[in-house]
Amino acid sequence: MVSETETSLIGDALVVLGAAGVIIPAFARFRISPVIGFILVGLLVGPSGLGSLTGDYPWLRHVTIGSAEEIALFAELGIVLLLFSIGLELSFRRLWQLRKLVFGIGAAELLLCGAILGSAILLLRDQPLASAYGLGIALALSSTALVLPIAGTKTAVGKAAFSMLLFEDLALVPIIFILAALSPAASGDSAELLLTTLWQGALVVAALAIGGWFLLPKIFAQAARAKDPELFLAASLLVVIVAALATAAVGLSPIVGALLAGLMIAETEYHNEVEAITAPFKGLALGVFLISVGMGLNLRTIAAMWPQLIAAVVGVVLVKAIVTAALLRFSGVVRRGTAAEVGLLMASPSETTLIVLATALQAQLISRTTAEFWQLVTAIGLTITPLLARIGHDIARRIEMGNTEVEAEDSPPRRTVVVGFGRVGRIVAELLREHDRPYIAVDADIDTVAAARRDGFLVRYTDVGRPGSLSKLGIENADAVVLTMDDPVQQLRMTRRLRGKYPDLPIISRARGADHAAALYQAGATDAVPETLESSLQLAEAVLVGLGTPMGPVIASIHDVRAKMRHDIMTKGQLDHEPRIRRTRRHAPDGEAA
Repeated sequence: MVSETETSLIGDALVVLGAAGVIIPAFARFRISPVIGFILVGLLVGPSGLGSLTGDYPWLRHVTIGSAEEIALFAELGIVLLLFSIGLELSFRRLWQLRKLVFGIGAAELLLCGAILGSAILLLRDQPLASAYGLGIALALSSTALVLPIAGTKTAVGKAAFSMLLFEDLALVPIIFILAALSPAASGDSAELLLTTLWQGALVVAALAIGGWFLLPKIFAQAARAKDPELFLAASLLVVIVAALATAAVGLSPIVGALLAGLMIAETEYHNEVEAITAPFKGLALGVFLISVGMGLNLRTIAAMWPQLIAAVVGVVLVKAIVTAALLRFSGVVRRGTAAEVGLLMASPSETTLIVLATALQAQLISRTTAEFWQLVTAIGLTITPLLARIGHDIARRIEMGNTEVEAEDSPPRRTVVVGFGRVGRIVAELLREHDRPYIAVDADIDTVAAARRDGFLVRYTDVGRPGSLSKLGIENADAVVLTMDDPVQQLRMTRRLRGKYPDLPIISRARGADHAAALYQAGATDAVPETLESSLQLAEAVLVGLGTPMGPVIASIHDVRAKMRHDIMTKGQLDHEPRIRRTRRHAPDGEAA
């Protein structure tokens, strides 16, 4: 017979899964972040929402969650799986490259934000010294679970945010021990316990890294031979659970073990397979955590204390945003727009803030009323994180656009002009930059321009369809113009316009196929590269090399075929052009040259 506890757990799981199944597709359809949806569901089905009506309507027990503690295990597992998926996207080499950001800016951001917030709480809320600065450090932490899914780990924003978040996750254990040591009831063994945890934690991390280096390739090789996706999934979950339990056993956070498990698997050749199989768990894990955040919001308390709560949230956000952006900008590691975006993205408190608050409460450093107030501030801050991310993105875009004209004027007068900065344009710009060839790229999508500028490319916002727009780019001094847009009509129109005004200008254009390339040659292009033919040549090259044909003869034959195709296409363009010339001459008025 099923017990009441088991029934409750099954009901909670059904509520979470049902919310995930409805919210993710619904919010994706309207292009709204599902983060807000999950938090609203937590608020709706939690103890301050419909859960408060279960006494009057018993049937609501089947679609609500009575308390946040009931899904605490699910929420903790969700954070562990999130950190595991983040670790899969990284590598030890990338972490080593980020070491200055992690232990330099990351440490400075946490300590400076903690000091400023702690001083403000000490002055404005009349808290004892230890309590005020303990709260300041807690509020200085930022949300790994929300920031990295929003920013990723490969963008300039994501790299900067991840560096600081990684330091915060590593600093969580010392923070908790220091707060325990400051407790009025603390014994003198706290410092010794902290040192014991640190050296034991270092040994466990080293053992996991060495063991993973030797064992993981063998484990996943067996799963690959079995050709069973479920075996890959089971092995992945086993690795992350063992690593999380091992770090938790010595007093470290389980999320450290989860991140380490992801990093170890990322170093193997099986990481793509593991990432694909575990991808569905990432969204679900985030949803479970966010539902627990929503359940922590109490509407009655918010309604009663809204002026103080708004003031506290705004104060925390402003301090963290300004300090983080200033540190990043003055260190010179990122551009101004990126610094502003990272500052706002990391301005809210964190899920780990709740852990530190619970520790401070247990250590009798703060009262229960104070803890509940700042827990609400944290929950509200987490709720508005997607909004802050959107505002930060817009501010970064405006900043980058404001710098466009100055940087464009400083560019060398002789350069290649790349029109369009999509997939093809970016590759062209990367190769020009790698070979130290000056260039400037233009695009009519302002978000594309802002993102490219944050990544260090010289791109400016220009709609080349407007009359006179190209004359401002210094085309008369350009080494060449490269047309990469995915609009064949606009490519033909622009090629004719450029050739008519600049007879000697090299014009290289992307083409969809042979017919489009012939039309571009006819319009005056110096060279037109058909995508379909190039993909065919690359495929043939791969086949020949795979069959054992030496690379030299293959490259030579590919070059000959490409030259012949180019000649045929150019000839076709000229033949298509000749009848039109004859027709024009036949209908020419008397007196004009034939």
